[in-house]
Amino acid sequence: MDAQVVRSSSPPSHVGIHVMRAAIRLLAVFVVFLGSLFVWFMMPTNTYSQIWRVQIRQKTNTSTYLGSEGSNIVMFTFPILFLALLGCVFLHLGKKLNDYKMESSSNGTKNRFAIWKKPMLVKGPLGIVSGIELAFFIMFIALLIWSFSTYLHNSFANITPKSAAKNHEKIWESKLDSAALRLGLVGNICLAFLFFPVARGSSILALFGLTSEGSIKYHIWLGHLVMLLFTAHGLCYIIYWAATGQISEMVQWEKTGISNIAGELSLLFGLIMWATAIPRIRRKIFELFFYTHYLYILFMIFFILHVGMSFSFMMLPSFYLFLVDRFLRFLQSRTRARLICSRVLPCETLELNFAKSPGLKYNPTSVMFINVPSISKMQWHPFTVTSNSSLEPEKISVVIKAEGSWTKKLYQMVSTPSPTDRIEVAVEGPYGPDSTHFLRHDTLVMVSGGSGITPFISIIRELLLMSTAFKCRVPKVVLICAFKSSLDLTMLDLILPMSSTSIDISNLELQIEAYVTRETEPKTDGSKTLRAIWFKPLATDAPISPILGKNHWLCLALIIASSFIMFLILIGIITRYYIYPIDHNSNAIFANWLRSVLNMLAICVAIASTSSAVVFWNKKRNAMQNKQIQNMEGPAPMGTPESLFYNADRELESLPQQSLAQATNVHYGGRPDLKKMIFEFKGSSVGVLVSGPKTLRHEVATICSSGLVENVHFESISFSW
Repeated sequence: MDAQVVRSSSPPSHVGIHVMRAAIRLLAVFVVFLGSLFVWFMMPTNTYSQIWRVQIRQKTNTSTYLGSEGSNIVMFTFPILFLALLGCVFLHLGKKLNDYKMESSSNGTKNRFAIWKKPMLVKGPLGIVSGIELAFFIMFIALLIWSFSTYLHNSFANITPKSAAKNHEKIWESKLDSAALRLGLVGNICLAFLFFPVARGSSILALFGLTSEGSIKYHIWLGHLVMLLFTAHGLCYIIYWAATGQISEMVQWEKTGISNIAGELSLLFGLIMWATAIPRIRRKIFELFFYTHYLYILFMIFFILHVGMSFSFMMLPSFYLFLVDRFLRFLQSRTRARLICSRVLPCETLELNFAKSPGLKYNPTSVMFINVPSISKMQWHPFTVTSNSSLEPEKISVVIKAEGSWTKKLYQMVSTPSPTDRIEVAVEGPYGPDSTHFLRHDTLVMVSGGSGITPFISIIRELLLMSTAFKCRVPKVVLICAFKSSLDLTMLDLILPMSSTSIDISNLELQIEAYVTRETEPKTDGSKTLRAIWFKPLATDAPISPILGKNHWLCLALIIASSFIMFLILIGIITRYYIYPIDHNSNAIFANWLRSVLNMLAICVAIASTSSAVVFWNKKRNAMQNKQIQNMEGPAPMGTPESLFYNADRELESLPQQSLAQATNVHYGGRPDLKKMIFEFKGSSVGVLVSGPKTLRHEVATICSSGLVENVHFESISFSW
């Protein structure tokens, strides 16, 4: 039997929204995105270089306002920014729909796509890769091979003994020079996509149903390809210069041509980032990886100085959108968040509770980045949001396990016998999926190891809300969690929200199988109990609010469009009244590096000014709303903060908590037989989610990709930041 959800008939306005969203996605994917890919596909061909590009440049590069940059802005930058705008409109329309009134897909649709979503590769350098991801990866590699081979074929056709002798070179030297250049051109294709996955609030990722957290592995793949191709590009040129006696070219900085020094510096900064991103170094010396990755700023600056601004517009769109996202994150992090209280669990785990504005909405498995300046002013660490924005409209919570050096310092700061009255905290986010699809399954199996249970807490709370408030039929939920010790079992107490009086847990068919792997019998430590700590935030500490307000996507579209228009106006004025009178579009007089610097400054000014204006406008709108939020951190007239939390604890110990305990089976001294447990679940669709150590994720992915049963569908939820 298919999983179904109680659904009321859609109002006409919702039908119209569905039609508009379908039309926007059709335009975005099949016209704009595939059209841009087609341009990249045609770039190596003579048709593009000798016909298309010539005709476009004749119409655009003669402009006294944009100069030589005009053609690349039209062909490469504008389409991707337009795609981002379409994504913003698509996502804004999606907010008007009731997320809980969902229809399950038909069997045909589910079966057609289920095969592609199953893991095809599990153990390997790419990690867990689904069929769809593998197909796109192969197509992307094919694009790179096609581009490089076509570039070489066309360029080698013009290299003859006569042409080589004219340049005082041997044929192999001329071909090496040509190959080195083409390696750089192919590397530019990878660079053009490099920054899309790391724009956390990207409308393009959400348009394609992706999240930045789940797409970070694509950034890793692209980063390796970029550095591999650019390193080969640089080494080939060094060999060429050494063979032809032109080693002095390494220190050349041409006024109107290619700057070799800038390229070498860009490559150097890239190599440093590449070396510190090696998995072993990243795991053991995370701070080194984290700080050296800020070199991306110098990497991009010197790359632009190396190739010139005109050529950089081919790679600019993803970096431009990343800059918009990064500046919005910077603005949000300037405000100190109002940390209300913390629950300290015996298993060296913290639950931090922040005040939030009721207008902040987010979906399960969302991630929030936290910075504690007293520990490190530079380090930001991601944690899964465990609260539900509808169940807890004025509070947002994260659970932190003391495992690394940063988290251990935070735990010690909060868990000391005399904790501080206030902890200064800055946050970015939350960031998460635009929509969830848990209702499409008959059974939802969630497998976790250790602190990997935190994303599943948010999913269970969401399903509780659906079953109670919206009367939806939700799937049966089976939580299989493995812990090292009995103390870790206290993390199960976090499944229900602090105030759970409005939740009827009987509406959710919940089964919890908890495994304690390093103990053979229950152990209790009376000295370790759950502690509640209330903080005294300052009046300037603000509830966490959506940085762009309720109409987030429309405001983001406004920033992208207005900043790009402002950039075009600024650079048009600079070109028309400063550069053109000197250069007259000859590109032979005005210094390339100065043109690039002026363009980069114009981009920064445009993004900073428009983003700041929109954020300031939204802050004024939110000011009145924030004043209405009740002060949750101080003692109430009828009792102390401790008594308030005691009352909350009593709520948790009421009927819902008793029902939760009845649904929990604890096993000691062994690990779960995941293969047997997953295969025994019946139903047309069994969704399997996994979060935890790498070995656990690989084990579950291997089971789901075995093909022994057809009803198991692996849902890839990545937490790899």
